[in-house]
Amino acid sequence: MISEETSQQQAVYDPRGIAEADLVPLSARPKTLLNLRLAVLDNTKWNAGKLLRKTMSKLDKEFSFESINYYKKESFSKVASAALLAEIVEHNDIAITAIGD
Repeated sequence: MISEETSQQQAVYDPRGIAEADLVPLSARPKTLLNLRLAVLDNTKWNAGKLLRKTMSKLDKEFSFESINYYKKESFSKVASAALLAEIVEHNDIAITAIGD
């Protein structure tokens, strides 16, 4: 928080800002995970890959996926590129990701 003192007043700035977003409906959920194509999106945080690989392994033992496709974002501080998201949508039925901090 930054404050500036003047002779009679003190200005205080709120660091939270205002976030605006459009409401987007959720996708229909599959009734089963059997024979689906699973996308795994690694956001490149330090522990995300480790967490996702363990999750993939456990899911793979429990469900019979048609395929498991692993993707990595360029950087955890940037949104996934439109091209990467389009590729995930085109080649997969469901997706998981993790922060891994």
